[in-house]
Amino acid sequence: MKWLVTGAGGMLGREVAELLAAEGALLAARTRRELDITDPAQVRLAIKALAPDVVVNCAAWTAVDDAESLEAEARRVNADGPQLLAETCREHGARLLHVSTDYVFPGDATTPYAENAPTGPRTAYGRTKLAGEEAVLSLLPDRAAVVRTAWLYGAHGPSFVRTMLRLERERDTVDVVADQVGQPTWARDVAERLVSLGTRPDAIGVFHGTNSGQATWYDLAREVFRLAGADPSRVRPTDSTAYVRPAPRPAYSVLGHGRWAEAVLEPLRDWRAALTAAYPGASASA
Repeated sequence: MKWLVTGAGGMLGREVAELLAAEGALLAARTRRELDITDPAQVRLAIKALAPDVVVNCAAWTAVDDAESLEAEARRVNADGPQLLAETCREHGARLLHVSTDYVFPGDATTPYAENAPTGPRTAYGRTKLAGEEAVLSLLPDRAAVVRTAWLYGAHGPSFVRTMLRLERERDTVDVVADQVGQPTWARDVAERLVSLGTRPDAIGVFHGTNSGQATWYDLAREVFRLAGADPSRVRPTDSTAYVRPAPRPAYSVLGHGRWAEAVLEPLRDWRAALTAAYPGASASA
């Protein structure tokens, strides 16, 4: 089986590429500079030349706040790019795994969003990501899977977890938002699930790739401090009004995991277990 990973320079793309390489897979991992998914000529040439069986699209515009004033630019990457990949995969008989986000939901629920729950993005980022989902699923109804994830952290690139590890060393106290609820998610766990889905031609439609359980950013920061051997009480709660941003953050973005059972796969592990596995020596890992 041949794989093509787009966005292979980002946090999740690097994890997917590293896992596949470790397994000895036939792999082409392409960064944004090596393959611009918004360029029709590049996409068609790459898929024709590489003839992948599975394309894993980790390329995305993830600057949530910038998208509010640059929605057209974000749409080219988050919607037009996936559509182009899907069209080309359809021409060449390839499967497509596309990574999406919790921002496709309005973020005002009180119970976990099921995979088939009504969407309703409230940000430009969410709108562009939803458009990408819709294009992929429409063009490849029998050969595509969309995996929504959220609150990612990992070994590569910036993340909230890495920031908290740094601030633990630099500050006596840290104020962290306690009124936004979501699911801290280790990029490695999502990458493993993407690889599993890639080997399952019957796994199509929408899946939620987030670690289980739920937490606030405040809860997550306290757990990071604890793992680093620091006093969690140094993390102080605040609310969203302390950090006003161009794009509103979801108050509640917990995702349900019902569809994994259909694929005979377990939901991703609890977020605390994943965090411990990701940073077993937290004080030395930032």
